[in-house]
Amino acid sequence: MQLDTVIFDMDGLLIDSEPLWNEAANEIFLQYQLQLTPKQHAITMGLRTIEFVEWWFGQYKISLGYAQKASTDILESVIQKILIKGKPMPGLEHIFNFFISRHFKIGLASSSDMQVINVVVNRLGIRNYLYAISSASELRYGKPHPQVYLDCAAAMQSHPGTCICFEDSFNGMIAAKAARMKCVVVPSHEDSKQPRFNAADAKISSLQNFNDLLMQTL
Repeated sequence: MQLDTVIFDMDGLLIDSEPLWNEAANEIFLQYQLQLTPKQHAITMGLRTIEFVEWWFGQYKISLGYAQKASTDILESVIQKILIKGKPMPGLEHIFNFFISRHFKIGLASSSDMQVINVVVNRLGIRNYLYAISSASELRYGKPHPQVYLDCAAAMQSHPGTCICFEDSFNGMIAAKAARMKCVVVPSHEDSKQPRFNAADAKISSLQNFNDLLMQTL
């Protein structure tokens, strides 16, 4: 099938927000005498906030009755941090221009709550280029389940086989592949050598590095 649609993840791919999520979570988790290492944060990268909170509360035997409040507090904190410190990832302008010039439909499929998505989309100034935005926050299953990608493609009236997805997390990559879409991963420098990312159709170190030659290999 001819590729004609691109779907982007958001956090850590289009905006440098993963450190802000980790910072917000660490601040809130201190209220529950819980502190995560960078490696622990990486384990649950790409999950929805409530899933992230419930996972670590479960691991440390903290009552799940506190999970919803902790999740809400993290969301409120990260929104403020993005408004103050959120920066686009390198190559953002390049990758949008690349697909706009080729008349691709552009979508966004994120695990984040729509409140966070709207803040990011406005801060990056990309709303007018997006045909569809899908959030997994209210779905029955989030990434690595493919539903958020399938919903985004359906909203653009695109067949999954015509879609390329860009992801930075392992859970997101699995979601894209489960949706039977092509997937380009842009993992963090710390994760770039992990063999599990070899399941992607292509791996690049920056959005800036995507080009026609790579496109032809998909």
